[in-house]
Amino acid sequence: MAMLHARCCGLDVHKKSVVACVLVTDAAGLVERRVRSFGTMTADLLALADWLAAEGVIHIALESTGVYVRRFTARAIPPAGRAGSEGYLWAND
Repeated sequence: MAMLHARCCGLDVHKKSVVACVLVTDAAGLVERRVRSFGTMTADLLALADWLAAEGVIHIALESTGVYVRRFTARAIPPAGRAGSEGYLWAND
């Protein structure tokens, strides 16, 4: 299978937590998995955004059941080229 993104993250959004799994591929093609859990309060989501930025992640896959994703996307994922928690506008917002 061909690698599409050398650094990416999968997020599983719950009512009171977000589990993030960052995959980092090195030059030899070895993949390292880094998993962290965060709360869903604004400070927690900003910490998640800071961690993703520090990891160099710009590609994210998101899974959520229900309405929990709306608060999450409004705070945690800034669009490329914009700093901080300005938010990302999704089609359903």
